[in-house]
Amino acid sequence: MEHHDVIIIGAGAAGLMCAATAGYRGRDVLVIDNAKQAGRKILISGGGRCNFTNQKVEPANFICRNPHFVKSALARYRSQDFIELVERHGIEYHERDHGQLFCNDSAKEIVTMLLTECEWAGARIQLRTDIISVSKNDSGLFVLHTSKGEYSCDSLVVATGGLSMPKLGATPLGYQLAEQFGLKVLPTCAGLVPFTWHSEQKQKFEPLSGIAVPSTITAQDGTQFSEALLFTHRGLSGPAVLQISNYWRPGETISINLLPHMDAAQGLSEALELHPKQSLRNTLSQWLPKRLIEVLFDEALLNMALNQLVHAQRDKVVADLHRWELLMNGTEGYRTAEVTLGGVDTDELSSKDMQSKKVAGLFFVGEVMDVSGWLGGFNFQWAWSSGVAAGLAV
Repeated sequence: MEHHDVIIIGAGAAGLMCAATAGYRGRDVLVIDNAKQAGRKILISGGGRCNFTNQKVEPANFICRNPHFVKSALARYRSQDFIELVERHGIEYHERDHGQLFCNDSAKEIVTMLLTECEWAGARIQLRTDIISVSKNDSGLFVLHTSKGEYSCDSLVVATGGLSMPKLGATPLGYQLAEQFGLKVLPTCAGLVPFTWHSEQKQKFEPLSGIAVPSTITAQDGTQFSEALLFTHRGLSGPAVLQISNYWRPGETISINLLPHMDAAQGLSEALELHPKQSLRNTLSQWLPKRLIEVLFDEALLNMALNQLVHAQRDKVVADLHRWELLMNGTEGYRTAEVTLGGVDTDELSSKDMQSKKVAGLFFVGEVMDVSGWLGGFNFQWAWSSGVAAGLAV
């Protein structure tokens, strides 16, 4: 049986970061993954440019049942630390809205950087290897039965990710291992995911596919995000929708402000004063795409001149523009979700080093645990920070 100080299951962002960190400490590290290549989720992220972190990372940017859990790891390995690593490898990057950082060229550069770090640290990566079973023997060693033989280790790190994007090889293995060793796993669901229409909504709104507008979307719990909203054939997407999906529950409505940067009541009053005979259609079409206006409002109303509208009609138009209430059918699920909400209960883990409180030498890093970041590089930062935290302890 082949023995290593540390075995990491999962060659994704958190696993590779942990491997390099542990390897630099002189630990004998083996990374095992069932995929054909390492970092597959990194490669497709950010439209192939990888939104690898954010300029400003705060604990408030993360969803976790224990909101204090993320503080220690984020403080020990900050976004600035990862930015410095990127710069040392000569990777050029740029900043977009809300402090998001992307590679100028390709996400491949981030994967190459991580693999180079693992190589320099002496950590070995073994792909196309399926885990058959994991156990802990009387000597306290973890024993892994795999499709390529048996391995043992002193420290086992589970970096298997969540259930999102199954076409990239996502499996529930991490949750199964947690439960096998007596750790609590919180219910999971798709996060950062587009919404889908009900069938009657689909018929009405499908013609709007491709339209994007600025918006502020509010969930029933009061959480709101101000970013772009995108109409699709299947439903609603865009950054604002992906963000709010983390706070939405089936059966709840969302409220959409289609004119977040203006006061529609004031706009209508000014238009009435300047162009009293202008139709409502032509007035609203100056603020929003005409196709959207024609689906949202009754044609007879749109054809009315501004000076023909009674107060109640104007108030209703303003309410529909600023507080458009929608009951969506559901989400597209794990197939297109960027993250998995829920997972290994953080109450079972040390916030300092990600080690199980019940099982010595067992660690969980990255998305497999109940920590999910907002859109904008926060989930990658959690992968880097949690990976380093475990890597310094294994």
